[in-house]
Amino acid sequence: MAAKSWTSLAGLRAQSLKGWTSGALLREPLEPSGAYPRRRPLKRPTAAELLGDYAAVRGWAAELTAGAGAYSLETVELGQRTVGSNRIPAAAVFSTVEDEIAFVGKAREAARFRALAGSLGNLDPLLVEWASRRPLKLLELGSDALLAARVALLLNDNPSPGIYVRQLGLPGVHTKFIERHRQVIDQLLATVAAVPVPSEAVGPATGLEAAQSDAALESGAGRTPAARFARRHGFLHPPELVRFRILDPAIEVLGPAQDITVTAEAFGSLTLPVEKVIATENQVNFLALPEQAGTLALYGGGYGFSSLRDATWLRACRVLYWGDIDTHGFRILDQLRAVHPHVESVLMDEETFLAHREAWSGESGPSRAALTRLTRAESELYEALGNDTYGASVRLEQELIHWDWALRRLRLSATIATEVRHDNYPPPGVTQPEQQDPGAGEKRRNHRRYEQW
Repeated sequence: MAAKSWTSLAGLRAQSLKGWTSGALLREPLEPSGAYPRRRPLKRPTAAELLGDYAAVRGWAAELTAGAGAYSLETVELGQRTVGSNRIPAAAVFSTVEDEIAFVGKAREAARFRALAGSLGNLDPLLVEWASRRPLKLLELGSDALLAARVALLLNDNPSPGIYVRQLGLPGVHTKFIERHRQVIDQLLATVAAVPVPSEAVGPATGLEAAQSDAALESGAGRTPAARFARRHGFLHPPELVRFRILDPAIEVLGPAQDITVTAEAFGSLTLPVEKVIATENQVNFLALPEQAGTLALYGGGYGFSSLRDATWLRACRVLYWGDIDTHGFRILDQLRAVHPHVESVLMDEETFLAHREAWSGESGPSRAALTRLTRAESELYEALGNDTYGASVRLEQELIHWDWALRRLRLSATIATEVRHDNYPPPGVTQPEQQDPGAGEKRRNHRRYEQW
């Protein structure tokens, strides 16, 4: 029916609600735009529609007239040559922003916002600017925004405090509060200090995309947002930990212990007689890997490999990364290569993916990042997953790969590397180890016999 295109009372209210959800109605008292009185034009009947359904037009006009109070109506004349002169609504006019806020039923929230903005201004007049930019966030936070502002002001006056967050002497402020509100604290601090807002604090995170960055991995800033916040503002933070298993029972690090967790700093200083490292982000795979000579297994847990940045001894090892076959698995691989370019992927190929079609699942929030450190085959599979070549956002989790398939691939990977290493051993210009150490040849032959699973 033609009446559906006319602006109804509900339609007018929807227009005004857009101003509320965008923050414009709340912002207006703080930063007057000159928009008021605000005139909102109405879609109205034509003369032909008035003639064809006079009762419908009269009902439409009566509804808008009855709703007047917060607004006034401008009218125009219509139908002089057909049914006689009739005046119908043409626009709704709100004299003040308070009138329009009352019209959408948000007067109480607006009063709360003004009180909070005033309290922020009492702490520091510059903070009103933040309230104006993020009015709905201020309403969402309520009094927590005032606590966050006190933290920001403390950091502005005392940069790099060199203490743990829980040692702050502000009532109501504790570690979990900081973790929940670190973005807002960054924004408020940037406002009073007149510095750029950190990229992590610009807006809400979108899946894993915003939470992880190459810069964080390459700079060693910490793999979690909380760790990066602490580093950025000079707080102490619990050290990152690295968990690893020695797969060679002949190697002793802490006596008979094989499953070991140390700080990232301690891991970076290790000197271990290993030739190969298998990094996996799945704990069961990590625990199930069988014994193998000269090999170490690393557990990373998602984007948890930033702690390996300073482990320079890994550059002398063959490093295999076994991750999920999904866009984020390849992004983790790409980021790991930012600090260890020689990392190889294993069990992240198209053949493995297609052989386990029955185990595919959906990936939420797939990565759209441009990855520059993948091989051609890896890039093609990453792009195919991102383009839904195999289906909508499909993925294969590493723990769903058949275990016998995984072991065969891991053995094959080890065999290929061993053959290449031994066929070209030693490299040209390098003295045979047997000539340097009479027992080296026998040690190498024994190691080769034990090297494969």
